[in-house]
Amino acid sequence: MSRDAIEIQALKSDSFGRISLMRDAGGVFVRRDLRHVPWWLRLPAWWLARREARGLRRVDGLEAMPQLLGWDGRVLDRSYLDGAAMYQRPPHHDLAYFRAARRLLQRLHRRGIAHNDLAKEANWLVLADGSPALIDFQLAVLGDPRSRWMRLLAREDLRHLLKHKRTYCPQSITPVERRILKRTSWLREAWFATGKPVYRFVTRRILKWEDNEGQGPKP
Repeated sequence: MSRDAIEIQALKSDSFGRISLMRDAGGVFVRRDLRHVPWWLRLPAWWLARREARGLRRVDGLEAMPQLLGWDGRVLDRSYLDGAAMYQRPPHHDLAYFRAARRLLQRLHRRGIAHNDLAKEANWLVLADGSPALIDFQLAVLGDPRSRWMRLLAREDLRHLLKHKRTYCPQSITPVERRILKRTSWLREAWFATGKPVYRFVTRRILKWEDNEGQGPKP
């Protein structure tokens, strides 16, 4: 880790760590710092950061995805992508964006990684040139891309992308894409029945924060 790095801007700070835009002699990068996490959350915060590091190692060399710069168990550094979250720079009627986003997902899945958190618009970037990028690999799942489990997760990634396309580019949704959107998996049903209520209870009642499904602050 760069000891001479200085913080330029705090991007996010919550119970699981502080995410900051940093600068050192090599340039600008992003740091996830766990050193000030409350003691009772250190294990889950470490587990999520470790999972992100594993995911970033798997996407090494892929464009439009952050690259791992370092992980020592307390601080995770990754490369900076110059862009804005989808909700901050909505790709309205931008079919080229969604075509490129689908190709991006295909490259990700061929590497044997499912992002697993693409319902959140904050995890989709619109780069300075208008192209898509992906960030936040804390919930990423690694595996054999040919396995039934990974194919299921890849399909869920695609469904989340198509939901965003339906929101911002509805005139371009194809009949095949409509069928994919209508065909929900048992995994989604299980999450809404069990996992999501627990997630909301923990984040809103215990941790006292709400990310609005990654769509930015409510008006």
